Amino acid sequence: MRLSSMADYAVVTMSAAARHCGGVRVSAGQLAEETGLPVPTVQKLVSRLTAAGLLRSSRGVGGGLKLARPAAAITLADIIEAVEGPIALTPCVDTARNDCALDGGCTVKPHWGIVGNAVRSALADVPLTRLAEQVQ
Repeated sequence: MRLSSMADYAVVTMSAAARHCGGVRVSAGQLAEETGLPVPTVQKLVSRLTAAGLLRSSRGVGGGLKLARPAAAITLADIIEAVEGPIALTPCVDTARNDCALDGGCTVKPHWGIVGNAVRSALADVPLTRLAEQVQ
């Protein structure tokens, strides 16, 4: 199992934004500079993170980006889901999809939801405050 580059970059971007928590607003360009990510990538991520309610954007003088809620109230699961959608390890846990050839007699299917919930729970136990810490 591996996160997409965009999910990884979203975590990096949110960590940088969290280091400005409580301070002045920050621009997508500043976040790109701090993270080393391309500006268009950060702008795309900012759009998704804002739509998910993790960042708040304001225009004009003094505008920019801020966390939409305290860093301690934003989790790794929140960030990943903002970019990737709901955390599900297999498509068969999505009740809207029935395209698995084994669907009718699969004995493992009922367990994937349990496993997915455990993974999401583990990710939800990691607050943005921890991700934003400078490790030396």
